[in-house]
Amino acid sequence: MGIAMLSAMRSKDDNSQVGTCIVSSDNKILSLGYNGMPTGCDDNLMPWRRNGAPLDTKYMYVCHAELNAILNSPAPSLKGAKVYTTLFPCNECTKAIIQSGIKEVIYLSDKYADSDNNIAARKMFDMVGISYRKYIPSGNSVTIEL
Repeated sequence: MGIAMLSAMRSKDDNSQVGTCIVSSDNKILSLGYNGMPTGCDDNLMPWRRNGAPLDTKYMYVCHAELNAILNSPAPSLKGAKVYTTLFPCNECTKAIIQSGIKEVIYLSDKYADSDNNIAARKMFDMVGISYRKYIPSGNSVTIEL
């Protein structure tokens, strides 16, 4: 989860810095992702606002951390992998998680648990047998000065 948290720090989204780390069944890192704009879209030219006309907000453009980690993976397959993510996946990322063959989701926060997106996500995970659980902090800490 620490690697997912570090990945989240790369996001330019001040409101929703989400990070994801996908690991193999033996906990080897396969891929990382964070909330960001599609490759080639200049982060400085894209909107990061939450409110306003739809085309003037981030929602039409941002790729979520989970999707970025899946799409950026150099691994030939993610079948049987686990995903550590700082925020419970939305319904759209859940579809990508299911399609990629990931079998377990470990999340840090589920602040949108009662939203339709997250209710749908849990319904899909339950339907296909993907387990999900809240991360229990170990009490360890890391300090990095950059």
